[in-house]
Amino acid sequence: MSRQGESETMTGPGQNIRFGVIGTGRITRRLVADLQSTTGVEVTAIASRTSERARWYADQYGIAAAVEGYSNLMSRNDVDAVYISLPPSMHSEWSVAAAAAGKHVLCEKPLATSAREVERIIAACHGNDVRWLDATAWLHHDRTAAFAQWLEQGRFGKLGHISAAVSFYQPFQSGDHRLDASLGGGCLLDLGWYTCSLVRFAAGRMPIAVFADEVECDGVAQRVTAVMWFDDDLTATISCGYDTATRKWFEVAGSAASLVCDDFTRPWPDRAARCWIHEASGKVESSSFEGNQERSMVARFVGGDPLCPWQSLAVDTQRILDALRQSAKTRSRVDITIDKNPSVG
Repeated sequence: MSRQGESETMTGPGQNIRFGVIGTGRITRRLVADLQSTTGVEVTAIASRTSERARWYADQYGIAAAVEGYSNLMSRNDVDAVYISLPPSMHSEWSVAAAAAGKHVLCEKPLATSAREVERIIAACHGNDVRWLDATAWLHHDRTAAFAQWLEQGRFGKLGHISAAVSFYQPFQSGDHRLDASLGGGCLLDLGWYTCSLVRFAAGRMPIAVFADEVECDGVAQRVTAVMWFDDDLTATISCGYDTATRKWFEVAGSAASLVCDDFTRPWPDRAARCWIHEASGKVESSSFEGNQERSMVARFVGGDPLCPWQSLAVDTQRILDALRQSAKTRSRVDITIDKNPSVG
């Protein structure tokens, strides 16, 4: 097998990719259905801390094996890849464990709680010749491919400012890990992952400095507002939080036109994915796109295409989050050292 990121499929021709799922949270229920409806993929096992909970979820979703304990799933010979849907503080541990067991790793966002933990994941996947990807589905929609094409073509002129906002008002269930700092809770690692990945995607490079402020409750970030500076006079602002109504929009403003999207993380229910280009003349061009971003993400993960562009974006997103967290805690500007990541690609 070749190193992850190069052209390498997970199994032989005509064979289904068999997924094991660890974690039974709310987001698991959504992605399991997308895994099961992706051509060439099946879900063969699901693991929880208790056999009763694993059995309940397995029965709900027609999964053959209910497994007690995450380690027991890793040792199964009917699992080729693992989807990790656990609190962020556990992502690195179980991604590394999956790689060590020879399983490909699809991990929920954030990929980890720090860039240092991300490097551990990458090293484990490289060392065990498995593929890895963060489950940031919006990046795999056909609409996002159009965004990338327009940016590459210079459709908007010289970029001057990027804005992104993602929020949900009190989206919690009982015992939600997002309210527990020790589990990687807080809006920055959760919703901030989307805003920072969007800014990094649109800018095409890392910021050179950031400044962030946060509103806390019981030691957990409830709202984060930040500004970023890039070379060539590009700036960006982000807002994410649990204390404002639902937002999932961005604007990429250039000298010739602006790109606006109001549902980039996930299309609104029963609506096509959409966006608008506002030209300097006042003309507005609207576009809409069909397709299921989660299934596209899974298909890309199990296929033979290189994953390096999305892996590099995930690593940079985690680095930006690290800098924002440092800035919010110190209430000071944080400069970012721009270096090439030798572990991806």
